[in-house]
Parts: sequence; C-alpha cells; structure tokens
Amino acid sequence: MYSSQFVRTRIIIQLMENKKNTSGFKYNVGIFIRLQKFLLPYKKEMFKVYFFLGMSSIFVLLIPTLLGKAVDTIQEDASITSILLIALGIILSAIVRGTASYGQAYHSQSVSQKVAYDIRNILYEKFQRQSFSFFDNTPTADLMSRATADVEAVRMLISFAIIRMIQVATLLLMVTGILLNKNWQLALVTLAVLPFIGFRTTNTSRRLRPIWLSVQQNIAHLSTILQENLSGIKVVKAFGRQLEETEKFNEQAQELYARNIEANREQAANTSLMTFSVYIAAGIQLIYGGYLVITDSMSPGDLTSFVFYLLTITMYVRMVGWLGNMLSRAVASGERIFEILDRDSNIKDHSEAMPLRINLGGIKFSDVSFGYKEGYPILNDVSFELKPGTTTAIVGMTGSGKSTLINLLSRFYDPTQGSIKIDGDDIKTVTLRSLRKVIGLVQQDIFLFSTTIRENIAYGDSTAPLETIQLAAKAAQLDDFITGLPDGYDSIVGERGINLSGGQRQRLAIARTILLNPSILILDDSLSSVDTHTEYLLQRELNLLMESRTTIIVAQRIASVLKADKILVIDKGKVIQEGTHSELIETSGAYKDIYEIQLTHEDKASVIRAEKSFTRPSK
Repeated sequence: MYSSQFVRTRIIIQLMENKKNTSGFKYNVGIFIRLQKFLLPYKKEMFKVYFFLGMSSIFVLLIPTLLGKAVDTIQEDASITSILLIALGIILSAIVRGTASYGQAYHSQSVSQKVAYDIRNILYEKFQRQSFSFFDNTPTADLMSRATADVEAVRMLISFAIIRMIQVATLLLMVTGILLNKNWQLALVTLAVLPFIGFRTTNTSRRLRPIWLSVQQNIAHLSTILQENLSGIKVVKAFGRQLEETEKFNEQAQELYARNIEANREQAANTSLMTFSVYIAAGIQLIYGGYLVITDSMSPGDLTSFVFYLLTITMYVRMVGWLGNMLSRAVASGERIFEILDRDSNIKDHSEAMPLRINLGGIKFSDVSFGYKEGYPILNDVSFELKPGTTTAIVGMTGSGKSTLINLLSRFYDPTQGSIKIDGDDIKTVTLRSLRKVIGLVQQDIFLFSTTIRENIAYGDSTAPLETIQLAAKAAQLDDFITGLPDGYDSIVGERGINLSGGQRQRLAIARTILLNPSILILDDSLSSVDTHTEYLLQRELNLLMESRTTIIVAQRIASVLKADKILVIDKGKVIQEGTHSELIETSGAYKDIYEIQLTHEDKASVIRAEKSFTRPSK
C-alpha cells in the first residue's frame, strides 16, 4: 500500500543533513524541521488536513460573534424570529465545525500512521545494514525502544502537535485582527499577556528537551533490563537472583519515575502560570470593558464577543503548554531516531563493488591484524593460503582468535590491516550480498527463528521445495526426529529454538547451510553439542558435502579435524603451527599437547575411532 510512499521517504532521508554537532535552540529547530520532512510524500493528505483545519477555525471564530449579536439583538429587538435565526446560525456553525474537526482529526491520524510506518521501515532497514560492531555496542532493547516509543512520540507530534500549533497560531492572529477591528484599546488589554506566554513556552520547551531525552534513554535502559531478565530467566532462577533482579529493575523504574515527575512538574508549572495570566487578563478586560459599556463606548454584545474570544484564546493558550511539552519530547525522540538514520555502517559496499564470481574458491589471508576494540588486538599479522577444494581445520585454545578469522572472511568486520582475497579478489571490492551468498556458515552461537522447522531450514532459500528441505535434514541426521513430531516439518521451534535440544538446534543449523549448497563451507565448532555417535554420522555426511569445495572447520575436538588437508594452530592471534594431523603429532607443540590431552582425558574413544577410519580424500 505504501511502497511508493516509502521509497519517496527514503529519498528524503538520504537528502537530510546531519546536524549532530549543533546545540541549543537552533538544534531543536533543526530536529523539528527534519521531522517535518517526513511529511513531504503526503502533500495531498496534508492539504486536506489544513483545509479542514481552516474550516474548523473559521467557525470557531464565528460563534463568539453570533453570541455577541444575540446579546445586542435581545437588548434592542427581542423578536423570536431574530433570536431563532441567530440560534440556527450557531447550531449550523457548530455542526460545520464538528464535521471539519472530524475530517482534520481523521486525516491527521492517517498521515501520522503512514509517517510512523515509514520511519519504522527506514529504521529497520538501517538496523539491517549496520555492521556487527554496531550491535556489539548497542543493546537490543535500546534499538527496540527507538523503533517503538520514540517513533510513537514523533507520530504524536505529527498527528496532533504540528496541526494544533498551526491552529493556535492562526487563531491568535485572526482573533487579534477581529479584536483590533472592534476596539483596539480593549484588544491591547486582552492580548497583552500573549508575549509573556510565548516567552514562557519557548523557555519551558528548551528546559524540557534534555529531560525528555533522559526519559527516553531511561525507557531504553529499563527495556534492556527487562529483556535480559526474561531472556535469561532460567539463569536467574538457577542462581536464586530473583530478588536482586527485582531490585535492579525497581531502581531503574524509580529513576524513570523521577525524570517523568520532573518533566510533569515543569509542564504543570508552565500551564498553571499561563492559565493564571489569561484570567488576570480576563479580569482587566471585564473592568475596562464594563467601563466602556457604561459610557456607551461599546455595546454589551461586543463586550460579550470579547469575553468569548478570550475564553477561546484561553482554551488554546492552555493547550500551548501541553504542545510545548509534546514538542520537547518529540525533538528528544527525533534526536535518538536520527542518531540511527545518520549513522553509516563501517562495513558496506564500495561504490565500484562488483559481484563475487567464484571460480575455484581459493582463500588467502595476507598480514591480517584485527581487534574488536582499539588497543586490544585479537589477530596479529596472520598469513596463510587455502587451496581451492581443500579442507582446512583451525584449532586453538578458547580466545585464540579462531572465530575472529571466520568473522573477517565473511566480512562481518574489516581487518585493521592486511587483506583477505577469494580467487584473487579482495573481499572489500566485491558486494556483501554476493560474498555471503557463496559462504555457508554454521555458527557457534546458533540462532533459530520462532517459526516452523521447515521455514528455519529453508531460511536461506524460501522457495525450496519440501523434498529438498527433507534431503538437507536427512544429511544433518535430523529427519527421523522431525518426522516423529506430531506436526512434522510444520512444528514450531519456539523462541530461539527453545523446543529443541542443543544438539537438535545445531543439526538444524547444519541442515540450513547444507540446503544452500555453498561454494565455501565454514563449520564454526558446529559439532560441539552433539554426542560422539551423532558426530560420527554427521561427519560422514559432511565429508560428502565438503568434496570439491573449500571448507574451513573450526573445532575443539581433534577427532573432527583428522581428515583435513591442512590444520592451522592459532595461539594469541598468530598461526603458530601448520600441517596435516600426521605431521603435527610428530612435532612437539600446541597441537600435540591438545591431542594428548583429549586422547588421555576427554574423548579417547572418538579420537581412536576417527584415527582408525582416517583416509585422506584423493585429489
């Protein structure tokens, strides 16, 4: 429904200037203007809003004049006909005003919902394009808060505040003109309070913006605590930390409460002061206006009109304080939204990037160094070359940098120095989409979506037929389990695959990768959660999958890497040994130490069985 509108809005966002480095009043205005740019694709709808707004405002101003006319008519010529005509005019004005108000409210809500739709989609797309480092440093709940609470604050600004601000300004100008035309002296008395109200509104809005920014950030922090607690509820209960977690949540909730109270105190004080100012003006108006009526300088009807116009102004002036509060909150939310929209991913396609064309599948690391944080290197000058169609194993102690190598090859991160090439092409010069299409990665930290087994296996190819999905599941030693379920492949795995065991989740992730039939296969400790018998069966199927493709195996178990053409031993971010299993166990070093520890203590049966069945694939 909104596809073309969404594209137009994306173009607007790309044209927006980044104003992060400004501050104060100019900064607030800059954020406000940028937020209004979201309305550009909806000019026709906004025209309808302003049309109905104009109609409503005209009849709001007509009613006090008719009431004043009624008073003068009663005093001068109290005929039933004239009174009925005026009453009919008031009723018709009220009907037209009500109809126009409905049209304005309907269309403004419609536009605001479309803008919220656009912003959420743009934010979601921005999330998808961010690098891994962005998510390493940004809590999930904070991003969810920006896409929900902050977007809703902006929606309220568009649906109500912007429209009402224009209406208030328009009415004040029109009322000023009418009153000056009737009696300029009394008009000045009536309107003398408006400059003070304008000053108070601007000043209060300036003070409220940092408060509301703090409120939105506190909402994000509270959401983070809640999300972490619910995700880790089993750990919380296992360690008996319910009371401590409740206290932590209460402390953050108390901070949020305090900041909200501070904002509401500012708002209440401002609104009360403005209301008091208006009623002071009303008292002065009645004293001076009554004098003018007594001296026949003004008719009672005109004074009545003045009183009703002041009451009309009062209603909208009281609204100014609320609008200023809403504007401050929306500007604070807009600031948080634009922090995301203005952020470019440090991992992105270069302007001249070309699709990767896999020829043989050779991989080369040249003097690669990398650290997740500056000053804390994980890899140091790593160089090695993997021949096309071969199987390479990477082993090493926990934290040695094994998974980091995989992350760099998939270009989840870029090395701080050095280069990585596939078939001679630097991976920085090819498109990310084409790079990741040719790499099949079974990650150590397995994530499953809360949908069916079938959809999880076919995640990389949603058009895959059931027969192909079943073949992938059979290769991953999962088909027997799936067919034994009441709903088979349509069974729901639950949130993050909670309805499956660790080994079943791991096999499902392997099936998902097998389905892609990738040119480069990466198994990042993918057999760590399965028993040795299942590992043996899986390894047999994976050996068939690994034929004629470049394969990298990251493993803790020596039994998983015996058939590799090459084994790289990583320690403290460096390749310290390289060779085949037979070569490495004949040499003193880290690999032999790991082998002997596992043979002696951990998995003697699986190592011996793997060694007995060890036959190197023919090339």
